[in-house]
Amino acid sequence: MTTKAWGAHSARELLGPLDISRREPGPHDVQIDIDWCGVCHSDLHTVRSEWSGTRYPCIPGHEIIGRVTAVGGAVTGFAVGDTVGVGCMVDSCQSCSACEEGLEQYCENGFSGTYNSPVSDAPGHTLGGYSKRIVVDEKFILRISHPAGQLAAAAPLLCAGITTWSPLRHWGVGPGKKVGIAGVGGLGHMGIRLAKALGAEVVAFTTSENKREDARALGADEVVVSRNPEEMKAYRSSFDLILDTVSASHNLDDFVSLLKRDGTLALVGVPEHPHPSPNVGQIVFSRRAIAGSLIGGIRETQEMLDFCAEHGIVSDVEVIPIQQINEAYERMLRSDVRYRFVIDLSSLEG
Repeated sequence: MTTKAWGAHSARELLGPLDISRREPGPHDVQIDIDWCGVCHSDLHTVRSEWSGTRYPCIPGHEIIGRVTAVGGAVTGFAVGDTVGVGCMVDSCQSCSACEEGLEQYCENGFSGTYNSPVSDAPGHTLGGYSKRIVVDEKFILRISHPAGQLAAAAPLLCAGITTWSPLRHWGVGPGKKVGIAGVGGLGHMGIRLAKALGAEVVAFTTSENKREDARALGADEVVVSRNPEEMKAYRSSFDLILDTVSASHNLDDFVSLLKRDGTLALVGVPEHPHPSPNVGQIVFSRRAIAGSLIGGIRETQEMLDFCAEHGIVSDVEVIPIQQINEAYERMLRSDVRYRFVIDLSSLEG
């Protein structure tokens, strides 16, 4: 079937309207009419081929919320009319040890991303959520229970939410834990909200003095301007976990020194250029760890969505029509958004 979308045919093009094909729903498929799609920095990197391997035409978007409009004959968990979501993955091998543990994001054979992953359907790769319709296997569909008025702001939970939730859960964040969140942006603002809701003491780190009050408003107990050596020194050896959401290359030693013995610096941002090599002595002499975390599995993502609905947690968003996506990309590069853009896909009808 043909559906309207926005994307690009090359890295040099602005995004514009395209007609794309979606497969007819198979026995285990769910067809979704998309209402909202968040805008992730990964969308920009991919469509502009700043990461290798972009396939064109490229239709970005992996923070999708919409309504079920058709289901395959073998689908049992979803029905027409349900409000559902699709995140960063639409398939995995389902047979490796990671998939069997519900950790599809670490699929040993490689998961299929919501866009830019090879598939047998035309045009030979997945096409994302900057479109009016998508068809996805029911195993990768998520139930959304936020009220209708929060659906646009819930869309970024499908990437920014789970990217921060997964490490917070993996490293046991809760009451009695002191957690740092480095970066107060699309990921960091969700990290602050989630860590606070889990019961931790939360300290936000920002390079911008003007984000101090914003971080407090998000729930941070304390805020540190990381460019101030005296402020940083006051927190030496005090954190159980620091979640580093910064995607630009920076000095990790500044944060490693703030960890307790056995503390962990968990990286969720991938810089364009490698971080400077860390001081191994700081790690060895206090049994500290530098680790990484990638999004989350489907079971864990559903857990996060249910937790957020129960606690009224959503992202801070600016809703835009699809016709403003190129301007939004430029604003995103300038950090001129608090904190995520979300596309209203009803604008595709215009």
